[in-house]
Amino acid sequence: MTVPAVLTPPETVDAAARAQRFAAMRAGELGSVHSWELVTAVDGPGTRMTLFLAGCALRCKFCHNPDTWKMRDGASTSIDEVMSRIRRYENVFTATGGGVTISGGEPLMQPAFVGNIFRQCQELGIHTTLDTSGFLGARASDEMLADTDLVLLDIKSGDEETYRHVTGVKLAPTLDFGRRLSRLRKPVWVRFVLVPGWTDDYDNVEKVADYAAGITSVERVEVLPFHQMGRDKWRRLGITYELEDVEPPSHEKAEAVREQFRQRGLTVH
Repeated sequence: MTVPAVLTPPETVDAAARAQRFAAMRAGELGSVHSWELVTAVDGPGTRMTLFLAGCALRCKFCHNPDTWKMRDGASTSIDEVMSRIRRYENVFTATGGGVTISGGEPLMQPAFVGNIFRQCQELGIHTTLDTSGFLGARASDEMLADTDLVLLDIKSGDEETYRHVTGVKLAPTLDFGRRLSRLRKPVWVRFVLVPGWTDDYDNVEKVADYAAGITSVERVEVLPFHQMGRDKWRRLGITYELEDVEPPSHEKAEAVREQFRQRGLTVH
């Protein structure tokens, strides 16, 4: 008698594969990666490999990478794949004082993956930088931060109402994370995007400057003038872009804002 084969329903196989993938992501063995690039004098000191992870909790009106918002849009990438690529550039990092920066999206959407990368980078003597909004700072373990040499903290606004308007989320978690970094004496570069008509109000800048001055581990502030380089991405994705007609700030305006930070004794770029 022929025994009929027992077939596993496709949905069962799919569910098992998804469960295995999620378990690997929770363990930090697998991540959703949007892209990476090798850059100089951007995203931290020296020549750096910047790894852009997929997924973000914010919906910034002036985001120039809206294609990184959804984690499912990234490529599933193993920790071994990432580290193999990083190792190719060890000599470059050593020669230039560079290293690895993890950005996004928001890297703290995938904290275990970031933590594993940074741990292995530290074992190789490679400088590590975390580029984050700070909104999910509570997800950064003390162990991860111990393996982080520098934090690029993106403060979108100093005014709560303005912050919620331009990001869609609350400001408080970012401020709390910055204070935690200060207590840990973790080097911080504050980044502030200057958007005419949105974040350039004098009092709003004053609040960001006051806050930055209160973070004792801030090494520098970067005032980043708004640009329209991401506009085409919004169009391709079919997302309504509210800053269509916003012009970049003038040189004079950008310098005036930098001066507000300098008045607190901060090093400004």
